[in-house]
Amino acid sequence: MEFSLGQFLLLGAATFILVGGLTPVMRKIALKIGAVDRPNLERKTQKEPVPYLGGVAIAIGITAASFGALLYSDFSTETFGKALSVLLPAILISAMGLYDDLKGLEPWPRLVAQSIAGVAVAIYLIQNDILGQAFSSQALNYVVTIIWIVGICNSINFFDNLDGGASGTVAVISIFLFAIAFDHGQSLVSALAVVTAGATLGFLIWNKSPAKIYMGDAGALFLGIIIAVLTIRLDPEVGPQSRALAIPLLLMAVPILDTTTVVISRLSRGISPFTGGRDHLSHRLMRKGLGRKATAYVLWGMAAAFGVVAFIACCTDTAFAIPAIFAAGAIWLLSLVTFLRIPATDK
Repeated sequence: MEFSLGQFLLLGAATFILVGGLTPVMRKIALKIGAVDRPNLERKTQKEPVPYLGGVAIAIGITAASFGALLYSDFSTETFGKALSVLLPAILISAMGLYDDLKGLEPWPRLVAQSIAGVAVAIYLIQNDILGQAFSSQALNYVVTIIWIVGICNSINFFDNLDGGASGTVAVISIFLFAIAFDHGQSLVSALAVVTAGATLGFLIWNKSPAKIYMGDAGALFLGIIIAVLTIRLDPEVGPQSRALAIPLLLMAVPILDTTTVVISRLSRGISPFTGGRDHLSHRLMRKGLGRKATAYVLWGMAAAFGVVAFIACCTDTAFAIPAIFAAGAIWLLSLVTFLRIPATDK
């Protein structure tokens, strides 16, 4: 799959238009069948019911654009298999998420399904030697890959708790992921990243505050699998390995910060990490007086800042690359401490 920068941007724009046009259609369907998120729980922040099924528009848009690009450029068994290794697990997990949106599921069945998907993807990536950065130990490769996929999948799902928060942040991450992959000539990762950016930006038109539709678990889990696999497929092509391994962590710094804050906070209060609550980064920022839109902008800005560091560390020969990584790590830890000091509840 060989595209010029202009063709990649056109692909992203086409996905933006497709998802932007499909989302209101899914909104009408959701309202018709009663697939809405009702503000009937303490952790809900909206005042009126908001339709689900936005994730279906995202999944259809990304899948259609990705395979359409393959048919246009380089449709072969090898490229089809590589694309399918990302999209098929995402589609299956998204289907489970859709069932959860409509009927409801306990946390454990979802975790088991995510783990099975993580194992299947890990086997494919490792057996075909297409991990971006592999360790010398195969056992370690499997453990790290599975934990990363399951962890990021849940992290994006946890992070989807604010109008435009998750969709905008994933769009920012995808843009920087595309920039790095394109700079390194990694066409498949570039294509899937720019498609994901276009899809999330198209959805953001309808999801920004006040949200007219939510992506639901169907969308959050779909995007979680996509972003998790793309970040470990990305080969930063830098040394030492510790510098290369920092790139996916920098790209995913904000969702990981949110999950880490929530897990530490809930465990310290004797609450299960899988229990919903208003103790995410977004809730804490609003508790400090920020509005919904301002909170979303802060989260997007944080993701962009870490993305800039990832790009500098990966795509430049500047002597500031390593210091920038350490500075970003220090800022991340300081942010963690700061957010944990903000009350986790309104009481």
